[in-house]
Amino acid sequence: MDRSFSSQSSDSHHPAAVPTGVEPTDLPYRQLDETANFEEFTEETPNGQILKSVKSNVTGKIEDYKLVTFTVGDPENPKNWSKLYKWYCTMVVAFTCFVVAFCSSVITADLGGVIEEFDVSLEVTLLTISLFVVGFGVGPMAFAPASELVGRKPVYVSTLFIAVIFIIPCAVSKNIATLLVCRAIDGIAFSAPMTLVGGTLADLWRSEERGVPMAAFSAAPFLGPAIGPLVGGFLSDAMGWRWLYWIQLILSSVVFLLITFTLPETYTPTLLAKRAKKLQKEKNDPSYVTEADLDSRPMGEKLRIFMIRPFQLLFLEPIVLFLSIYMSVLYGLLYMFFIAYPIVYEEGKGYSSGITGLMFIPLAIGVAGSAIFAPSVNKHYLTLVAKYNGKPPAEMRLVPMMISCWLIPIGIFIFAWTSYSEVHWIGPAIGGFPVGFGFIFLYNACNNYLVDTYQHQAASALAAKTFLRSMWGAAVVLFTNQMYSRLGDQWASSLIAFIALACCVIPFVFFFKGEAIRRHSRYAYVEDEENTPEKR
Repeated sequence: MDRSFSSQSSDSHHPAAVPTGVEPTDLPYRQLDETANFEEFTEETPNGQILKSVKSNVTGKIEDYKLVTFTVGDPENPKNWSKLYKWYCTMVVAFTCFVVAFCSSVITADLGGVIEEFDVSLEVTLLTISLFVVGFGVGPMAFAPASELVGRKPVYVSTLFIAVIFIIPCAVSKNIATLLVCRAIDGIAFSAPMTLVGGTLADLWRSEERGVPMAAFSAAPFLGPAIGPLVGGFLSDAMGWRWLYWIQLILSSVVFLLITFTLPETYTPTLLAKRAKKLQKEKNDPSYVTEADLDSRPMGEKLRIFMIRPFQLLFLEPIVLFLSIYMSVLYGLLYMFFIAYPIVYEEGKGYSSGITGLMFIPLAIGVAGSAIFAPSVNKHYLTLVAKYNGKPPAEMRLVPMMISCWLIPIGIFIFAWTSYSEVHWIGPAIGGFPVGFGFIFLYNACNNYLVDTYQHQAASALAAKTFLRSMWGAAVVLFTNQMYSRLGDQWASSLIAFIALACCVIPFVFFFKGEAIRRHSRYAYVEDEENTPEKR
């Protein structure tokens, strides 16, 4: 089975689920149309084409077109590549995702160096983190449509090139303005690989094979922030704050070279479009087309849907709003730790930046551990699929969230009440383990539930979540220091823990009431209504 070039198919009436772990803009903006049915795959055909009669946009008459597809067992189909090669491509894009997350956090190891050299306040220095994270929220809005128009690889290569170039002014900056502007540009540019990685894995792996590769990918965005302060602490102690940017340049250059010279184009619509053009030329027959060639909607309409629909869902759909708030709390917690750990260990215990970075190891172990268990969670869901004859309620996706949500407040409470300066260092560090372990289960369960609930609007729902999450993650670092100063180390952390504890209500409410909410929703997918002849 292969990815269809268009969300609209005349041969299917039932929407297919979007790949686990796929982020909002991994999905083409064509699929945001209200009548889209999220048909992700189309069958391979013996002769590589499907005959289809449609009304021509040029002549206005019904004409026959030959829709180009892959042949059965086609070697150019990424899903038919060898497993070894697919795993290589998977690890390249997962490593890219890790490096991007690493770049967002490594600079937290020595904010003091920037404050001292440029004589600026801590709040201004923290903008180097905030502006970078804001880019994660706004960049995908442009890069997703671009990836559909030109393919995944050109977007990977061009954005990584821009990111690499603008790290250099950060490392040699003579003033804070240069540093802030270039960090903002890097955040926007680095958002593209984070956006496209999930879609690349969906290109490579069939749905039944995707569990383990998606688990490897899911760990990368959380391992990067955990490893960043660890490496950055020792590096800044030995070489100074500018080397925190040189290490970013080195790692980013490595992934840029790997992506540019070893990663092929994997996006099926782009591959089939090239094949269609080749057949048109060879056979002198313009009827060889892809479904995108038959999409008559103007670009302005597609972009309008892509830009506005996420905000409609965010403010009009309670499921999207409250799950987005929950994920924002978790994402903000991760960035709050970058400020809280130095407060507890450097200010409270007098540790160096390098030793403080070591305290993030339990958090990283927790993330890695949850990635190891992720395939088991996927297997459990497959048993539910069998139990419900292939159509389990969307609320079944919330089961992992209902179990793992308690780990976050438990971990933060441990961190909070062991953060006294006279208490052994292992106390707050151990608190990071349950937090890290819970992240991926919550993250994936939330994505899966939004996708199953808003199948034909899933890209917009996930885009809304990512936007709000990024804005909150960018904001939280700006007030964490003041919060700890006013409330004290223990109660500041406890405040976040209580918020996380309150959020545990969210998955339980939607598990028991989600079906009723979906029935009265303007945007949620309801199968009976979607599959009426009028809808079709």
